[in-house]
Amino acid sequence: MREKLEKHQAWLYLAAVLSGMAIGRIAPGQTGSWEQLLWPALGVLLYATFIQVPLVHLGMAFRDRRFLAALLTGNFILMPLVVGALLPFLPDEPAIRLGVLLVLLVPCTDWFISFTHLGGGDGTRAIAAAPVLLIAQLILLPAYIWLFMGDVAIELTLGSHLLPAFFGLIVIPLLLAWWTERLTETHPLLQTMRSWLGWVPVPVLALVIFLIAGSQVRLVTDNAVLLPPVLFVFVFYLVAAALIGKGLQQLCGFKPAAGRTLAFSFGTRNSFVMLPLALSLPEVWRAAVVVIVFQSLVELFGMVAYLRWLPRLIQGPTESQAVGLRPTNSNRPSD
Repeated sequence: MREKLEKHQAWLYLAAVLSGMAIGRIAPGQTGSWEQLLWPALGVLLYATFIQVPLVHLGMAFRDRRFLAALLTGNFILMPLVVGALLPFLPDEPAIRLGVLLVLLVPCTDWFISFTHLGGGDGTRAIAAAPVLLIAQLILLPAYIWLFMGDVAIELTLGSHLLPAFFGLIVIPLLLAWWTERLTETHPLLQTMRSWLGWVPVPVLALVIFLIAGSQVRLVTDNAVLLPPVLFVFVFYLVAAALIGKGLQQLCGFKPAAGRTLAFSFGTRNSFVMLPLALSLPEVWRAAVVVIVFQSLVELFGMVAYLRWLPRLIQGPTESQAVGLRPTNSNRPSD
């Protein structure tokens, strides 16, 4: 049931956006206070997301060095180069560009695992790599923003609530998740709770999207004219991510499941880990919120396309060329 919910989550999020915007247009006075509900909802979402990332099993990823090297090279060197090449196609609006940078420079660590499993990737490798991706992006993101936006990044950090949001809604849930994972090793009740929390991200994320759509509907309509070129950038990014995943798979000699895992990692982004940072920015930068939510929807429908495309794009010499290639989930890493 949980797998079915995750597979069709894109439609749930689309319904949340449309219903939230409709209520926001009809009764803006009622939705103005919804933004205050976002912060506790985001806290629950990020804790439930982080607790699914096996932070206590970092060692597993480092034992698979060749795959980890390809994963890090793709996510933190090649994909940022793609983002840099796409920036000239964006509107000359700093808030829009910042939103694109925030969302495209950070690899996903939650539904990346789900879609990897559904799309015939290597679930074991995806699980092992997730904590490494999470830690690496938190360290590298400030450097990337400074590289692409210069001194503006420093001004944003000093002139907003960026640091409190980072520590309050990212670092604290991350530490709580790590502490919970440590305790689950000796407390069976917490193991049950962690398993139950696996159901939480999808409905809570739908709630977050609903609240954002209702409270930010004016922001969305005011920036709607800027979204078509942003859509082009997001779609082109997804195509490039799949092709780079295939290229690295062939270059490194990995089996198809590992190549699909690379492609899903390059294609999925950590949009709702970045959302609290965008929400904490000064009013003039708030269009970044619209960009991040918009990207998450484009990505989700892109992942639906990936589920059909990647098994055909990244195949071994003996794999079926048929349309209905069944996804597999390896129990152990394989080259």
